[in-house]
Parts: sequence; C-alpha cells; structure tokens
Amino acid sequence: MNLQEKITQLNHQFPKSFRDEFYIPKGKNGNSMTYLCGNSLGVQPKCVNSFIQNELIKWSEFGVEAHFEGTQPWMYFHHYSKTQIGKLVGAFENEVVMMNTLTVNLHLMLTSFYLPTEKKNKIIIESSAFSSDRFALESVVRNHGLNPDNVIIAVNPTTENGIINFQDICNLINENADELALVLLGGVNYYTGQYFDIENITKACHIANAKMGVDLAHAVGNVPLKLHDWEVDFAVWCSYKYLNAGPGGVGGAYVHEKHFKSNLPKLAGWWGHNEATRFLMNATKFDPTETVDGWQLSNAPIINLACLHASLSIFEKAGYDFVFEKGKAMSDLTYSLLSDKKFEKYFKIITPANQSERGNQISLFFYNNSDEVFQQLREKNILGDMRKPNVIRFAPVPLYNTFEEIVKLYNALEEILLMPA
Repeated sequence: MNLQEKITQLNHQFPKSFRDEFYIPKGKNGNSMTYLCGNSLGVQPKCVNSFIQNELIKWSEFGVEAHFEGTQPWMYFHHYSKTQIGKLVGAFENEVVMMNTLTVNLHLMLTSFYLPTEKKNKIIIESSAFSSDRFALESVVRNHGLNPDNVIIAVNPTTENGIINFQDICNLINENADELALVLLGGVNYYTGQYFDIENITKACHIANAKMGVDLAHAVGNVPLKLHDWEVDFAVWCSYKYLNAGPGGVGGAYVHEKHFKSNLPKLAGWWGHNEATRFLMNATKFDPTETVDGWQLSNAPIINLACLHASLSIFEKAGYDFVFEKGKAMSDLTYSLLSDKKFEKYFKIITPANQSERGNQISLFFYNNSDEVFQQLREKNILGDMRKPNVIRFAPVPLYNTFEEIVKLYNALEEILLMPA
C-alpha cells in the first residue's frame, strides 16, 4: 500500500471531521498553518465567543444575582464540566473539579498528600520533569524543614533517547519503600512524549505505602485515562493544551473518593465550604464539602470555564473513543513517516516506538541546525514546538489536524534536509 492509499484508508476509517469547528491560525500570505503544537496551546473553538457572550449577557442582565438566576447559575458553574472531565480522566464526577491553575492545584494537593515523617519523607519524580513541578516540590519540601537534595529522588532515563523504563521506576520505588512518601510523575512527559504506565506504577507505589500523584498537563485529552480504577491518589492538569480552553485556561484536579473522609489536611477557602451553608457569613469553622470540591478556595473563574465548556461541547459531539482512536492513528502515521531511514543522520525520534507508551506528541532530537530547520518549517507554514537547544515537538491533534498535514510535515522535512537549496 502506497502512502496515498494509506491516507485514503485512514480518512475512510475516520470520516468525521471537526476541523471546521476551530479557527486555524494563519501563516504566510494569510494561508492556514499546519498547526502541530496543540501540546503547547490548543487552537480556538469557533463557539467560544457564543459561550462567553452567554455569561456576559447574564452579567449584564442579573449582575450579582447571576450566581443564582438564569440558566447555569454561577454558584454551581464548576459542576457543569464534571461529566465530560470525568470521562476524559476516567473518574467519578465527585472526584474531579476545574479550578485555579495547574501549579496552584499541585501545591494544594501536596499540602494534603505529602505528609513526611522522620522515616518516610522521600519523593520520586522523573529527572526530566517539567520545571514547575520540580519548583513546587522543592518549595513544599523546604516548608517542611527538609532539604530537597536529601529528599527528592530523580529516576533517570534508561536509554540515551531519554526514555525511562517502567521497571526502573518500580525498582526505585521498591528500593526506597521504607522511606518513600510520594511519587509524582507526568502522565505524558512534556519533553519526550513518553506515556507512563500509571496503573502499574501506582500499584508499586501503594505496596510501598506511599501516595501516587500525576501531572496530566500533556495527558488529559491526549491519551485514555482511568484514574479511579487505577486508584491514583491525586492528579492535576491544565486545560489550554489538548482541551483548547485558551491561554491561561482553568486548571483541573482529581482526588480519589477514598480520601474524602480521611481528614487530610488542606488549605481552606470559602468555595470549598459546604455548599448548603457557604453563603452564611457567620461561619467560624471550615466545613469542607465531602468531595474533591472541598479543595476549592475561591469562586469559579466564569469566563475561563466558559471557554472550556465550548471546547468540551466539541469533544462531546465527536465522542471520546473517536478522539483517542484517531489520535492513535495520527501518532502511528507520524512515527512511521518520521522513522524513515533517510532522516537518521539528521535527527532521531526520542518518543517511544511502542504505541502504548506515547500519545499524539512525537519529539525529534536534531543533531545539528534545529533552529534553522524550525524556521524553514515556519516558512512553509508548518508550526511545531521548539524545546531548546535541539528538540522540536510535533503533536497532530485529532479534533482539528488531518492526516494530510502529517504527510505535509514529512515532505517538508524531506525538502529541508535532503534537498537543500
């Protein structure tokens, strides 16, 4: 089967298209870009404007009473995305909430789940964890009067490509079981695109009597997740990547329901207080909601959530199975084309070959001239994401990218690398 026949077959297999539901950024000469960096910032759904306008109209018509009047009163606005988010992360509605931003939520979760003792105080993370996660961990460790250098254990890559072997993570957990308090991993590593075996790492973590937390920034909306069934203790994420909720979009949090009545310490705020008595201003004792909502601090960011609701309406229309299955097909095609031996002296793929260990993102490590290649791709209206000094990431997103665009990337790299001017 030649490449054109393959693309025809894939388009027949995935006949639905939702590309027209989004604004695709413009490049040279006003033409639409081949936009392959939804892992950094998703594109804008066209229905965002109407979703925002609905809330602005409520504000203009009701003022403060919009918290209780009209359709979808603001008092309960954080409830309205729970069904869709629960499906995306594999959790019950009472286990998920959209609030704050990712790193704020991480600090809130660490307050509850990192409870070091003299004996058990170690934390395992991936050595290539996103810097914000590392900063948060270090600050929390210091706040407990501990030295991060003595507490934080980084699991290093098994291969020169930066891939971390699943068994190495489990071995490190086992070796430190007596002192281990927490494991925190990115569900999908932001740099390599590796999708970790969260289920089995969580099992190993719990055998060591430690808590398991996951940063889903690059996983939510990208790969299928089953947080509840895997018994992950907590997770946090952002919504501006694969969830297309806009720059600075609202963050999300998950807590397994087994922790709701465990009296975990938490930072308190009025929006985490019992919903039935939240507006009674004479309360002197915090009465937390007995769901993940009890971790809320302040009232919901209505406009940010409206942007998310717009995008989630397209996920609902497309169907979650469609999103994940087309995502796999796109990832397979991208990996297959960019694995062509003709490219091997110019770059190597540092994303796992095994489909179960990656999502939509394919990361290329260039031996030379990565900046020049990136700029030449931009001249051809193809936008990936540069991670200096030498990695370019490409993430075809099933809701708005096409299989033809992946072929365009392949052809462009061929022209730039093999047929230089």
